[in-house]
Amino acid sequence: MTRDMIKTEDERTANAMTQVDPAVILAVIPTLNEARHIETCIRSLMAGSPALRAVPVVVADGGSSDDTVAIVERLKTEFPNLGVLHNPKRLQAAALNLAAAGAPDAATILVRCDAHSIYPENFILDVAQSLVDNGAASLVIPMDAAGETCFEKANAWIVDTPLGSGGAAHRGGKTSGWVDHGHHAGFDLAWYRRIGGYDETFSHNEDAEYDVRLGKAGGRVYLDAGIRIQYIPRGDVRRLWKQYAAYGRGRARNAKLHGTKLKLRQMAPIVALLGSAAGCVIALVFPPALILPLGYVAILALSSAHVAIKHNSTCGLLAGIVAGTMHLSWAWGFLGQASASGRQ
Repeated sequence: MTRDMIKTEDERTANAMTQVDPAVILAVIPTLNEARHIETCIRSLMAGSPALRAVPVVVADGGSSDDTVAIVERLKTEFPNLGVLHNPKRLQAAALNLAAAGAPDAATILVRCDAHSIYPENFILDVAQSLVDNGAASLVIPMDAAGETCFEKANAWIVDTPLGSGGAAHRGGKTSGWVDHGHHAGFDLAWYRRIGGYDETFSHNEDAEYDVRLGKAGGRVYLDAGIRIQYIPRGDVRRLWKQYAAYGRGRARNAKLHGTKLKLRQMAPIVALLGSAAGCVIALVFPPALILPLGYVAILALSSAHVAIKHNSTCGLLAGIVAGTMHLSWAWGFLGQASASGRQ
């Protein structure tokens, strides 16, 4: 482990008084059919200090069939630091690795941005500064969901609650500190390259898999609760199911690959799915067993009523459907992948 990868407390104090040079930062936005969100995302990233115009911002596009690239090309006339990178492998993991491989020689910090998100002023600069000030190998941040349609609002209202995300620190968390995992915002490029970047065989949960390898190598992850982003969650059951089933598969692969154990909040959806399914089957010969699936449905119904009352909106009545979709699809994906042979 080299000295430039692990900083002493004195060095961290000195860094805290030195503003990060924009020339050492590279920001990357992986995209695939993000025409609806990309302009809002880019404009939010460019809001704030004039120094942001000195930071290369690369949109790594995975072959969008909509107007994503055309919108970015148009914005390049307004933001000359904006560029487009073709990502033939399409996945977010490949986008970050491709950008890191082609980073300018001066770059020492990689900032990851999500096209679905709306960023606070100076986000890129703040992430880089916090990464350096804390001497972290990676910086993660809390995500605050914010919906536009009725389903998105219900999704946003429930996902950051214990019933939705199980209380994950990066889902609406308020406390800064060292963590095992979180929503990736910034990387020390020396660390990123040292452990080989993202595993491109992961279509989802590449961030969690990266954090496991980083921890084994001695790198540390810092959650800065003072840097927050808004993101727009999925807007219908089909896309939400697909998203969380993929998360479940990724988590199962991660567990099989690294031998990591599930946390209680990750075990809960599996218990809900297996318990409800078992209750339905057993009820064929022992009707009282229906209390298992009906009890779960009752919890979801009560959560819908609570969210609707709390936010004074009938959109909240969809919260139980959202939560149930997230739980069951995640568990379905996890169990399907866990039972599959090999590393697929």
